[in-house]
Amino acid sequence: MKYIQADYSGPLHGKVHIPGAKNSTLALLAAACLADDIVTLEGIPQIDDIRLIEGISQDIGMQLKQEGGQVVLDPRWIHSAAIDPGKSSSYRASYYFAGALLAKFGRVTIGFPGGDDFVSRPIDQHIKVFQALGAKVQIFQDYFVVEGTELKGADIYFDTITSGATINAILAASRAKGRTVLHNAAVDPEVVDTAAFLNRLGARIYGAGTDRIRIEGVSYLNGGSHTVIPDRLIAGAFLMAAGLNGGQVTVEDVIPEHLGSCLAKLEEIGLQIECGENHITAYGTGSLRATRIRTGMYPGFATDLQQPMTALLLQAKGKSIITERVYPMRFAHVPQLRRLGAEIEIRKESAFIRGGLPLSGGWVHATDVRAGTCLLMAGLAAEGSTYITGIEHIERGYEDVIGTFRSIGAKVSIHDRPDMIVTEDRILS
Repeated sequence: MKYIQADYSGPLHGKVHIPGAKNSTLALLAAACLADDIVTLEGIPQIDDIRLIEGISQDIGMQLKQEGGQVVLDPRWIHSAAIDPGKSSSYRASYYFAGALLAKFGRVTIGFPGGDDFVSRPIDQHIKVFQALGAKVQIFQDYFVVEGTELKGADIYFDTITSGATINAILAASRAKGRTVLHNAAVDPEVVDTAAFLNRLGARIYGAGTDRIRIEGVSYLNGGSHTVIPDRLIAGAFLMAAGLNGGQVTVEDVIPEHLGSCLAKLEEIGLQIECGENHITAYGTGSLRATRIRTGMYPGFATDLQQPMTALLLQAKGKSIITERVYPMRFAHVPQLRRLGAEIEIRKESAFIRGGLPLSGGWVHATDVRAGTCLLMAGLAAEGSTYITGIEHIERGYEDVIGTFRSIGAKVSIHDRPDMIVTEDRILS
């Protein structure tokens, strides 16, 4: 069993190159299925989810070649739209293959999405999209089937703001007949990136980045190339790391506008922020103030940043409150932080954090990507050594988490102990 060891590291200093956005990458790789010629994607991160997509691509006949951060896909030989439920259930964004393959094949079989478990990740809005475009959806125990021989444009009103369903609607409507208008659409940068990629191939998508998106269906999409946007969530976590012990961290190759709410909150609690055209520097002043945060859909404070933010607020004297409005049960990291001495109380969808108390190292378990980041950051601020299991979740979202944190002075290492047995009482409770 592999685990990460994190030791108290003092102030962190250095520069971090931010890779392409995981959440955008997963949409773009599926979107390539819509093309009728070769597609080249630049800046693709080398993470475990990409390897899962590579396996799915081989099964359905899409050639996928990786060379560094470049991925070349050839969708011309796709021969199947039946995706192995075991593979598709291994990560959340597998549902994009339904939207990307439906117009070409008329029938898609796919397992329910997996990935990080936040108790409830419903796909009801995705189903609503497919039905609005004229498809039928059949639900089975571990997979679902979407069938529609001819997709037709429609007006679609989302009941809630959802980035995943907005992207899936864009994919499915791009090759449907006629006009589709999405109302109450998500405005996330990943939505804009997916639309920009498809427009490069010849799609006609207007208004991405607003809550009303219009798609004029086309019958053919060319090949082409596109560079994925940088990962705003990884960038935000490293900026927070600067505040742990009064350090200074610069994230490079970023789009500062994508981090507006995060930067505002970091300044509010006492960090100094300096933005350039494609870089951001955070200066830790050594004194942090408690605050209140409510997560929300973009441009609100991202749910993916509340976990690393929790680690930072443990260093801020006073009581902080984080209210999780996107995934109200996303607090699996809290019992683990308590193992290190944190005082956090959960009431409904809010975490009440008593900051400024000393932390001590111990054994903890990561249950998802961002929880892993949170625990690693807490370990860097705790006395002694912290040992983090469940690192396969961290590797799903980071190319080289150890090397990147080491580059800014963090004392972290990865170990392999095949003789170690982890029990629920010891780690998970």
